[in-house]
Amino acid sequence: MKQTMWKKTAISSLALLMLAGGATSAFADGGNGKGNGGDRDDDKGRQEDKQDKNDNKDKDDDIKVTWKFEDEDDLKWAMEYIMRLASKGVFTGYQDGTFKPNQKISRIETLTAAVRLMGLRAQAESAEEMNTDLQFKDADKIEKKYPWAVGYVAVALENDLFSETETEVKPEVNATRLWSTILLVKALKLEDEAKALNNTKLDFKDAKEIPAGSVGYVALALKKGIITGYEDKHGKTFRPNQPVTRAELAALLDRTDTEMPDHDAKAITGKLKADPANGSLTIVKADNTETALAIDSNVFIFRDDKKAPLSALRAGDEVLVRTYLNKVVFIEVTKSAPVVTSFSELGHINTLTFNSQAKLSTISISRVENSQTVVFIYNVDPNVAISGDASLLKAGQYVQVKGDNNTAKSIEIK
Repeated sequence: MKQTMWKKTAISSLALLMLAGGATSAFADGGNGKGNGGDRDDDKGRQEDKQDKNDNKDKDDDIKVTWKFEDEDDLKWAMEYIMRLASKGVFTGYQDGTFKPNQKISRIETLTAAVRLMGLRAQAESAEEMNTDLQFKDADKIEKKYPWAVGYVAVALENDLFSETETEVKPEVNATRLWSTILLVKALKLEDEAKALNNTKLDFKDAKEIPAGSVGYVALALKKGIITGYEDKHGKTFRPNQPVTRAELAALLDRTDTEMPDHDAKAITGKLKADPANGSLTIVKADNTETALAIDSNVFIFRDDKKAPLSALRAGDEVLVRTYLNKVVFIEVTKSAPVVTSFSELGHINTLTFNSQAKLSTISISRVENSQTVVFIYNVDPNVAISGDASLLKAGQYVQVKGDNNTAKSIEIK
């Protein structure tokens, strides 16, 4: 048995959704359609698409698939998951510029994604692993039809991603929800913890369809939020034998990624201190510490559930940022900064009011426009700056008031 190593996978380019196409486009289950409270059940596009023939082109330097997919509208609910995984080189698109989010995903693609998620891509694509003499009954099919996958199957076997009783890889069989769940729990090296939960009573109407020896895997995946069930009109179901789509797999992989013991993409949350400038940004975290980060030229930005340019980011935006190789590759605006409306008004003081501490609290000024008197009323900032003779601050005095969001920040006595 070759030595198993947890490695970081070096990616030669961060062109989003890089890597080669076809059968090497690998990815895993359990998509959560945002807003529906369960795993997405999308019947659209279930028919199998013809497999890409260029299976041998599985190197970063061969093909770069850009984000502009022809089927982008079908990706909206899963886009966030896909882009996070793209920053690690786990997820890919097809050579024709599509992602085929609703296409069912095969076992070989799912295995490849799991191995890449574990950070073992470099090992799987090494000459040593690629030349492994596989012992499965369908080894000849793997070597002839999926030669690029030989190393991935070998590494998957070395990392206990197959059960002891499996005699075939079954590369073209659709990955199901149960099979994918077990695979990803094994990828997390949590097999012992899962087996300890085998006597758990699952709250699903179709729980009896889950083999007793697999119950613990489902229970643990549910506990960690990797996968969820469906809320049907007749009760909650798991649908263990339902095939997984490529977009659903993206969601499952992304959830699994947060549980990985050594994953390269770091997540940082906080507020933008200022508008991004000179290829960098500064985030103020919840503990008020600041982190300055360089921005990758291919950064993907998510705002209002759609792709946005870097110029759309504003100081005060609350963001979730993913980094890879010490550069920002993904930014999601989780809460927009309040819109600041600045004002500057000239006029005569109409009224002044003061609070219980004798501090100025509101000011109203008036001026004549088109033979009519217009009155503006503003709250006054506790730290308002008053320039000029403050003793002249009274009704009738001509002043200039400046501020934002209906609050006066400065009063200049003219």
